[in-house]
Amino acid sequence: MSGVAVGHEAPAAAREGHPAPRRRHRLRLWTVVAVVAGAIAFLLVEGLGSALDYFQTVDQALAHKASLGTSSFRLEGVVVRGTVQATTTGARFRLAQGGRSVAVVNRGTPPQLFQPGIAVVVVGHFAAASSDVFVSNEIMVKHSATYIAAHPGRVTAADGPTR
Repeated sequence: MSGVAVGHEAPAAAREGHPAPRRRHRLRLWTVVAVVAGAIAFLLVEGLGSALDYFQTVDQALAHKASLGTSSFRLEGVVVRGTVQATTTGARFRLAQGGRSVAVVNRGTPPQLFQPGIAVVVVGHFAAASSDVFVSNEIMVKHSATYIAAHPGRVTAADGPTR
């Protein structure tokens, strides 16, 4: 039996400095696990980061208008009394917070609880990067007494506290 390896000699690949096939398989597996874990961690951090920034107040949005541009975001404020007008496509009104206000053009049906003097969150974007008009496609009413007690400075209308 000439030329045939007998006994427990290492495979030729291992003798030449190459890792054994089983070892390469484990290395690939751990590399894939590390990449997937890294991707999941990245998504969690990004998701939690954006969740912490649930909405912009009127003051914040106006201060960051240049960076927000026409990208979509959530805007919170109090519906200014005397400014609500029904339109054929939704409603027009002003949203105020901290002494500043924004004109909102809503395209859609406002919720039943929508009314002047209450805190709302509208979803949409500025009409243009330099505009003070916010184009909205959704209105979410903030109507709980618990919320008002927890955030008294956020739910104060220009003409007094909301109830």
